[in-house]
Amino acid sequence: MTARHRSSATWLALAYALLVLYASLYPFEGWRWPPGRTALETLQLPEAIYQDGFDRWSNGLGYLPLALLSALALLRSGWRARWAVPAAVLLSAALSYGCEWLQTFVPARVPTRGDFELNTAGAAVGALLAWGLQAAGLVDAWNRLRARWFTGDAAYALALLALWPLGLLFPSPVPLGLGHGIERARLWLDDALQGVSWAGALRPLLEAPPSALTPLSPLAELTVTALGLLAPCLVAYAVTPRGWRRLGLALGALALALAGMTLSTALNFGPHNAMAWIGPRTVPALAVGLVLALACAPLPARLVCGLGLMVLAASVATLSQAPADPYLAQSLQAWEQGRFVRFHGLAQWLGWLWPWLAMAWLLARLARPSRRGE
Repeated sequence: MTARHRSSATWLALAYALLVLYASLYPFEGWRWPPGRTALETLQLPEAIYQDGFDRWSNGLGYLPLALLSALALLRSGWRARWAVPAAVLLSAALSYGCEWLQTFVPARVPTRGDFELNTAGAAVGALLAWGLQAAGLVDAWNRLRARWFTGDAAYALALLALWPLGLLFPSPVPLGLGHGIERARLWLDDALQGVSWAGALRPLLEAPPSALTPLSPLAELTVTALGLLAPCLVAYAVTPRGWRRLGLALGALALALAGMTLSTALNFGPHNAMAWIGPRTVPALAVGLVLALACAPLPARLVCGLGLMVLAASVATLSQAPADPYLAQSLQAWEQGRFVRFHGLAQWLGWLWPWLAMAWLLARLARPSRRGE
């Protein structure tokens, strides 16, 4: 067994597993023991009564990325393929069975043996795909590419960068505006504290600020979009040596931003409206964000981390002042009640949490002792 390697696939697999768990148990309401069933009977998954093509495809493909990432993480940690592949399948199958079993206690979800079988089949395909990538030499090629482009401790940052475009898929009041869950978190907390005597002193803190009742100014919208493009660039710069590579990463971030927002708009409002997110202030905002990213390219890594913290904090603070948008609320309802509920947890939590995870990582990066060249 070779030396263990810290891989971004480990973080991605863990994040994907948590999001699968969330999506499988959503909406987390009405938990109850199934009437007339013993503990042993709950362990026996029932046969599916009806499944359409979408259900079959989503269940078959849903666990493929999880097993793929798990197998890659094990392979890059030094495991041999004959152990990594079955281990990834077994871990994915265990998570699938656990989610199906827990769905027994959620009235809004319907556990079936067919879902478990499709999940496991998809996991087997994903694990075998990881083995194929290694056998073809692509894993080693990625290792060499990563060594040329990034520092050795870039695993967490690379995971953040891989998750960023997925977070853009969830509807946002402003293009590239991530971290917009503060208002809904306030509403959830307000509902949770209803009738709690000692929570009276917290009520003023849970009221919507007056600024949240007025539309964002054009300058504020431009700022959020520009900073939304700049933030992932700074995260990437923190683990990339100064030079032309940073310029390439900035252009790559712009390409991912365009693709992510276009796909998000197409999913929510139809393919014919895919480019509707580009408004009169969007192009100037993207241009400002790209110029700022290019200007920060020569900066040392520790200064980049500090700037990244300020950029993310300013973006989240500005976005939190955006008022409720009826079109956004309608889009959120479509995600939460329609077929996109299977992908709801993935995009929603990434869109809400990505800036906070990035800020935590940047803060930890600044807290460690300074290294030569930083």
